[in-house]
Amino acid sequence: MSVILVTNDDGIHSPGIIALYKAMKNHGEAYIVAPDRERSAAGHSLTMHRPLKAEEIREHVFSVNGTPTDCVTLGINKLLPKKPDLIVSGINKGANLGDDITYSGTVAGAIEGTIFGIPSAAFSLISDKHYHFETASFFASRIAEHVLRHSLPYDTLLNVNIPNIRREDIKGIKLTRQGKRIYENSIQEMLNPWGEKHFWIGGGKIYWEHGEDTDMEAVQQDCVSISPIHLDLTNYGALKFMRESWNISDLMEE
Repeated sequence: MSVILVTNDDGIHSPGIIALYKAMKNHGEAYIVAPDRERSAAGHSLTMHRPLKAEEIREHVFSVNGTPTDCVTLGINKLLPKKPDLIVSGINKGANLGDDITYSGTVAGAIEGTIFGIPSAAFSLISDKHYHFETASFFASRIAEHVLRHSLPYDTLLNVNIPNIRREDIKGIKLTRQGKRIYENSIQEMLNPWGEKHFWIGGGKIYWEHGEDTDMEAVQQDCVSISPIHLDLTNYGALKFMRESWNISDLMEE
């Protein structure tokens, strides 16, 4: 029987992780290892300045006072009975499109699983209210089944975004590339009661670069977006160009 680790960044009590956990139980022995509170935008951060506590709050469900990356690391190495066959993260309450993946704790959970050589996927539902978790969990189940059967390419995870609509209104599934977005006026200035200036990061207007086959284009067409994300961040085109055009010895001269 397959062992499946379920995590998220919205916290262990989020309805999204409960929906995902129930869906994964159809494919094997599922375990939740998730943060004890919301850790959105935690990115791929690892807690190293203090000890971590993992509490089994019920059978197969562990609460950790750390980040999604902490949860996956502890789950693999200490909490699960064996190395999981699959790691799934989500279902996130909100999109993880384009540059979101660099900030997302949801995606970070899948990144950590991929570093350990375990097929991993992150699932996000594109809304900020009235979530159709039943739609997202259905597609998460289908994708998980496919990954368990066929695995994934080396060093690759799946970033999946699902439109927040009824399952029968989904127009299809598209394999996509990561898009690009820009935030405008996303840092707000404010004064505290003593007149001291503070800054709040968040909000602002979002602009998307247009392009074919992007994750954003797919979800705008009411399709599920599946983006394969490669952990090797090397720009091989730039590396080739620099090797051919740079004189590295010049950098050594005083």
